[in-house]
Amino acid sequence: MDTTGTLDEALDRIHLSGPERHGWLSNHAPMAVEALVRHGQARSVHPWVDRYRHKLEEMPSPTDPIAPADWREALGDPRRIADWAQHFEREVAERPWREVLAEWWPRLLPGIAGGATHPVIRVGHSVRTLLSGTQTSPRTVELAHALGYWAARHAPLPPLGHLEVAPSAASALDLVPPVVDRSGGIEQRLERLTAFPQWPAPGASTDGASESATAIADTARERLVELVTAATHRYATHGHGEPVMLVHAATAPNAVLRTLPALPRELWASSLSAAWAASAAVTAAYTPAAGTTAPLPTTRLDPAEIFARAADHGDDHTIKFTDTALDVGDDLALTAAVRSIELNVPFR
Repeated sequence: MDTTGTLDEALDRIHLSGPERHGWLSNHAPMAVEALVRHGQARSVHPWVDRYRHKLEEMPSPTDPIAPADWREALGDPRRIADWAQHFEREVAERPWREVLAEWWPRLLPGIAGGATHPVIRVGHSVRTLLSGTQTSPRTVELAHALGYWAARHAPLPPLGHLEVAPSAASALDLVPPVVDRSGGIEQRLERLTAFPQWPAPGASTDGASESATAIADTARERLVELVTAATHRYATHGHGEPVMLVHAATAPNAVLRTLPALPRELWASSLSAAWAASAAVTAAYTPAAGTTAPLPTTRLDPAEIFARAADHGDDHTIKFTDTALDVGDDLALTAAVRSIELNVPFR
């Protein structure tokens, strides 16, 4: 919980800007500052935003309000980013934020990979703050902007075939076939996806009719924890393939995991399925031909020291990945965090 007021101040500054720049690149500031405050680095937030400010662009002008009866027509239209932001600002002003989230989560979930998964990651950071601290205007507006960004960039994956059954999340990620044509950015690469391994295994997943609703939800959460752990660990050995983009294979499912407590439990199973699709898609688009075979040295740093190094490093993706690695918390996850600090370019 932030008792300094720094997070609210930073969010107020950031909300003058849109969620993107140059028509595609994501504004990472709200996610990074939430992680910095979360891990005791509040005093570094405003200097970090000062340095990041040149990457921010003004929120685009709204064009036409989102009509309740016609929201499907506007879904996935990035030209309506400002319209969507205003729509959700009205929604969270008029209704409890949990109610808004529960209504829109299943609508947005099929497009989880849109915006290179940044919208759902932004939602995850926002929800974590709302769940653990005082509900303030900047924090509910942040959720509104995150949901609006997701709605504007909503982009379902192409129809996918089913490959062999994988016994674990780690083996499933290992079995994800890489996109052969690596030309273009993530949007173009995701269009070339064809099939994913089956995980969780059919019959062992979370939609069995014989299971109680409670068991289904609990299993979904357990599998999601497994996926976040596997993707975080995998960065330690495969992050060199694309140090920036591959962090999302872990941070996207972790955003879903962070959001579960705010959602009705009947949405947890579909949340797992979407999180797996997002993690597998990023893996397919950027995984290297081979992982690191040399033994990875175990870091001697404690979690607080590792995050302090990530904060000093300053790269937004490194900060967010280290935040996820600390959620996992085991030795290999901490090693992966240190690896991200080594692989990514510092932000000064």
